[in-house]
Amino acid sequence: MIEAHLPILQIVVPLMAAPVCLLLRRRALAWVWATLICCLSLGISVHLLRRVMEEGTIIYALGSWSAPWGIEYRIDPVNAFVLLLVAIIGAVVILYAPASVAKELSDVRGSLFYATFLLCYTGLLGITITGDVFNLFVFLEISSLSSYALISLGSDRRALTASYQYLIMGTVGATFYVIGVGLLYMMTGTLNMADLAVQLKPVMGSRTVLTAFAFLSLGLSLKLALFPLHLWLPNAYAYAPSVVTAFLAATATKVSVYVYIRFFYSIFGTDYTFETLRLDYFIVPLALVGIVVASLVAIFQTDIKRMLAYSSIAQISYMMLGIGLMSVTGLTATLVHLFNHALMKGALFLAMGCVVYRMGSANLTDMRGLGRQMPFTMAAFVLAGLSLIGVPLTVGFISKWYLVLAAIERGWWPVAVLVLLTSLLAVIYIWRVVEVAYFQKPSDSATHAVEAPLSMQIPMWVLVGATLYFGVSSSFTSGVARRGAELLMGIGP
Repeated sequence: MIEAHLPILQIVVPLMAAPVCLLLRRRALAWVWATLICCLSLGISVHLLRRVMEEGTIIYALGSWSAPWGIEYRIDPVNAFVLLLVAIIGAVVILYAPASVAKELSDVRGSLFYATFLLCYTGLLGITITGDVFNLFVFLEISSLSSYALISLGSDRRALTASYQYLIMGTVGATFYVIGVGLLYMMTGTLNMADLAVQLKPVMGSRTVLTAFAFLSLGLSLKLALFPLHLWLPNAYAYAPSVVTAFLAATATKVSVYVYIRFFYSIFGTDYTFETLRLDYFIVPLALVGIVVASLVAIFQTDIKRMLAYSSIAQISYMMLGIGLMSVTGLTATLVHLFNHALMKGALFLAMGCVVYRMGSANLTDMRGLGRQMPFTMAAFVLAGLSLIGVPLTVGFISKWYLVLAAIERGWWPVAVLVLLTSLLAVIYIWRVVEVAYFQKPSDSATHAVEAPLSMQIPMWVLVGATLYFGVSSSFTSGVARRGAELLMGIGP
């Protein structure tokens, strides 16, 4: 009986648990409660993915109101994969959180952090699982508003400015999204994703649908930080508390990429999106420019969190390139990289959280000689950095392998070469950290540094281990991603 209601429990449990964190008041109790909820949610995600892969798409009608009159949760291999990703990162980050939160946030803000974290977590899960475009907007606002609050908790006053900037850009993106949804509803009278895909076909040639397409593409591009609409992201990642940066970097933009795929492959369809409107003519050039420019800018950053933020913009561009290639292999590359990048970037930001915990700074100059003082933390950073570069036996290699294959399938040899060459730019900015940490004399502050607590190192190494494990044994991630890609392209069952 309970198994039949797991889709709604995935949302209701963390949503109802969030205010309990405030009632508990004490930070330690709030952490224990949030950890239990995230671990339960992870178990549900694993079970849902297993069911989807064995039985096919799961449809859950809220209140027993069948679609399109009621809201339904529709889970297929694509969003079950993303659901698992969000749940894994949520569980790892919440286990990492207590020491980092105690160091960077006051006691009063501690319980507030866990309540807001669960709200953001709920919003991201809801965006992923829902089959209703307006319900998606509701969850989008839940995750966005809680993200603004989480970023503003940073100890640096600039965190408030970063949060405000993100609020403005996020509000513009959400407004564009809801305008697009309103126009689609005006033309079809439905908000259900599956029904929209059917009802849109007779009216595809109308200007209203074209306008909705434009609003949705721009609004979602803002949310996922597609170059050049990425200006909110560097400050948000740089000045947010370390644990917040790790969570948002690994989940928020990935969920937005998923929504982008869902709209333009499932709802509008590949014929309208890529054959009629040629969206690939826009996103492929923007993705290629974004990869190069963001990687170049990352090289010149002295704040490592900001450097990794620009790296994220480049990695998002890789995902968008896979979408623009419009093939099963290209979509497989996007979905695989969506999962793999969350692992590697989560590990990198957790490593920097350990550095900030001991050094109070993520500045490159303060990390001189840190490889000797914090060998386990810096080793984790190097291994995750190798994955970011795309070295064989890491998840980054798997992602770029599929992307290069997709480009070659299309006959786009220059794109394949560019993907390989831009990996060398990642070598440069990762090497800058390695050089300072291992080949320079320790700074005065680094001389007395010691390793971060085990409660922070173990979750960090879990993600590092995952980047190595799924780099060697990629059958699970690539298998699920390929099945999802075939479903999106209309090939799978």
